[in-house]
Amino acid sequence: MTEAIPPSSVPAAGRSFKELPLPPGIHATLQQLGYLSMTPIQAASLPLALAGHDLIAQAKTGSGKTAAFALALLTKLNPRRFAVQAMVLCPTRELADQVTQEIRRLARFADNIKVVALCGGTTMRPQMASLEHGAHIVVGTPGRIMDHLERGSLDLQALNTLVLDEADRMLDMGFYDAIAYVAKHCPVERQTLLFSATFPEGIARLARQFLRQPQEVKLLEQHEGTKIRQRFYEVKHEERLQAVGLLLKHYRPVSTLAFCNTKQQCRDLLDVLHAQGFHALALHGDLEQRERDQVLIQFANRSCSVLVATDVAARGLDIAQLEAVINVDVTPDPEIHIHRIGRTGRADQEGWALSLCSKSDQRRVANIAQMMGSEPEWHELSELQTGDDAALVPPMVTLQILGGRKEKIRPGDVLGALTGAAGFTREQVGKITVTEQSTYVAVARDIASEAVRKLSAGKVKGKTVKVRALED
Repeated sequence: MTEAIPPSSVPAAGRSFKELPLPPGIHATLQQLGYLSMTPIQAASLPLALAGHDLIAQAKTGSGKTAAFALALLTKLNPRRFAVQAMVLCPTRELADQVTQEIRRLARFADNIKVVALCGGTTMRPQMASLEHGAHIVVGTPGRIMDHLERGSLDLQALNTLVLDEADRMLDMGFYDAIAYVAKHCPVERQTLLFSATFPEGIARLARQFLRQPQEVKLLEQHEGTKIRQRFYEVKHEERLQAVGLLLKHYRPVSTLAFCNTKQQCRDLLDVLHAQGFHALALHGDLEQRERDQVLIQFANRSCSVLVATDVAARGLDIAQLEAVINVDVTPDPEIHIHRIGRTGRADQEGWALSLCSKSDQRRVANIAQMMGSEPEWHELSELQTGDDAALVPPMVTLQILGGRKEKIRPGDVLGALTGAAGFTREQVGKITVTEQSTYVAVARDIASEAVRKLSAGKVKGKTVKVRALED
């Protein structure tokens, strides 16, 4: 049975990290990194985690949860003992990579703390070699961690902390049995920290099975009304796909995340948007990891205007500068609605949250309004000004270069090739992402064809490369 923290006892955000009983080296590292005051989830969960409690915490991507569990596990770590003392399970390779980088940044206070990422999609041999040389912390996906345990390449006898990050998403992806297998291979005397954006029934089942008298921290996501401008539009059910195009032409956001409740609805909406001339891509569970990576890179690069996604596929997605979220379908869960719209209006940006609702959705909208403590703002589709009917054109195009980390290509090599011999300016080049076998670079749309030609004719890191433009 979990013990819930009453809202009045949840510490406020803004409290200083200096109040926490952390080692001096960690305090110094936090100071260097500019981590001065805690986010709400850090203020609520860190005192409990540092006191040794098992924990169930509600936290979304971008809330500061990684630092919350990283600081807890680093505090207990003995750098002189080369054995796996902490493990973090993540739903996807992208999240595991982000978590690994964050833990490494926070672990600077001590020499030689080794953090190893164990994810699918790459070969086992280099991972096994890393583990043989000794690791303090492993971060990985449940399936790949399970593979290492079965092969005997991962020893968890010294483990004192197990973290389940984005547990709801791991359950959505069918990882319950893999999580159970991994947890059973961990010492019984350990601390378990479970972080989840929502609380489906499977979370309670996990908690009963693998956590010991956990404390529960549940912070309702709050959005500043001034940053997220929310509007509801009543439509007939059969008109909602066409209505998405009207919203896009009226509001003209550079980047939009459109949520559907089913994979089929995603496919149908993608067809409609393509027919209307929009640059749109879909993210759903049927995509292979490589395809998923390419979709996310193009959207983050601002070379795709609309990303159509289900909640399962979009969970863990943290995109900077997202101008709008469109709820093509209203979700039956008000918490998920709040989580969806919280992806826009980040930092000092403003954003639109636009929801299409049929008459049958009225009860769902009422539940959302009750949870958010605000009256829904209703508008008519007839108010929308669709202008000259010109479709939105993303400002960038993503180029794929065959060759990545394996060929020791770095972002600087690509930037150098484009701004050197090719003669483009730094301002015409956007985000550069290097993966194992490919490198992706965003370039201004008006130079895309010339950039492909010049990169193909020139050299990157002294070698001729194959280049193509990715367009949906």
